[in-house]
Amino acid sequence: MDKNRIILIDNEEGLCRMIEAVLGDNGYKVDSFTSPFKAIEAFKPDIYDLVISDIKMPGMDGLEVLQKIRALDQHIPVIMITAYATVETSIQALRKGAYDMLTKPFEPEELLYRVKNALHANQLENENRELKQKLAHGSSFEQIIGATAGLKSVMELVRKVAMRDTSVLITGESGTGKEVIAKAIHANSTRSEKRFVAINCGALPANVLESELFGYKKGAFTGANTDRKGILEASNDGTLFLDEVGNLPMNVQQTLLRFLQEHEFMRLGDTQPIKVDTRIISATNSDIKQQMQDGSFREDLFYRLNVVNIHLPPLRERRQDLPLLVSHFIQNNNAKFGTTVKGLTSEALQLVYSFDWPGNIRQMENVIEACMTMVDGGRIDAEIMQQFLYPDTEADPHPCDPSMSALTPAETEYSQALAEFETKYLRTLLKKADGNVEKAAELAGMNMATIYRKLKKHTISKGEFS
Repeated sequence: MDKNRIILIDNEEGLCRMIEAVLGDNGYKVDSFTSPFKAIEAFKPDIYDLVISDIKMPGMDGLEVLQKIRALDQHIPVIMITAYATVETSIQALRKGAYDMLTKPFEPEELLYRVKNALHANQLENENRELKQKLAHGSSFEQIIGATAGLKSVMELVRKVAMRDTSVLITGESGTGKEVIAKAIHANSTRSEKRFVAINCGALPANVLESELFGYKKGAFTGANTDRKGILEASNDGTLFLDEVGNLPMNVQQTLLRFLQEHEFMRLGDTQPIKVDTRIISATNSDIKQQMQDGSFREDLFYRLNVVNIHLPPLRERRQDLPLLVSHFIQNNNAKFGTTVKGLTSEALQLVYSFDWPGNIRQMENVIEACMTMVDGGRIDAEIMQQFLYPDTEADPHPCDPSMSALTPAETEYSQALAEFETKYLRTLLKKADGNVEKAAELAGMNMATIYRKLKKHTISKGEFS
């Protein structure tokens, strides 16, 4: 693979061949031109990494070439070659944006040295520029959706703590997006190019958690046949996210506290401490202060973890954000599954607003994905939405009208008659369709999801007709 692509402009064909050979032998790809006009026509931004141009050329001198190149790409480095180096010429070239001056004749080693320096400096500038753009435009926050005041204050705090290498404790109910916030902190920190490692402290038994987190030496316990690095050591220079940190057993709490104080720990069965540089971000949905009173969580560890606290509001306190989140998840699933769902009907959106979302954002994401499996396009209606929000209740045709919640005797009689009619109609329909629900839906002009819901409602098995 070529190291870098270079465009060379010099009216002396012999010099072009020599430079091509020197740079080509060192892995660089060189496109050379003896005509500056053709070189300018061929030049495209983001294709080349370096320009080398002679100053004295017929028709268009190197300083004019430099100006035209700079107009097309203001960041690409340009090395000017001249046999008539003067202080005035050099100053003029540098003022117009040249990176370096190379005087003829020159040795191949000098050429390579200047080229290497120019490319390295340009790489550093590009990385610095990308980082600044990333931080300025918040490109690492695209997964955090919302406009409520509570979320805005959270994001402002995230921006502030991201660049400060300190411990952060994220609190909030299950499903509020604590890991998403942790990833945003990491992505906007100076550790963004290193690893982000997450571990759920409540998902592993205590003995397994300790060995997974800190690693072990060979022979530390039965089955420890080799030395093994733990997650903490593997995330050196990066970020370790401890989810559900309230579930840490006391022995692990003690080792973690030592690490936070001394930046070192010992693997299981080891006698030599290991130093690592890892940032700890933790999260919990439990009441750690109550755990401290109960004696199940160390107070000194809590204060080490909770240098900065970020509390995420539950979804029921972010109703203004509900349409934004729905739209976000629909777009994601359309892209993932190649579907064309446009959104929700107004009745379905009313259901979203009226629901308390006890599982928060995670629950909404799952509900939207489930609803989208029931439609091929168009909009998700209230009947489909209600199947997943209230799976144990029958569909209410007027979910937002409290006056319909209690039926009169006449309405009850009507409902019974309707149920009898639907049962007879569905049986006749499935008989015609030989038990094929898709065909039955086509015959009835109904949605398949509606047919399935009514079959469940009236305890009719399609297998009876196939």
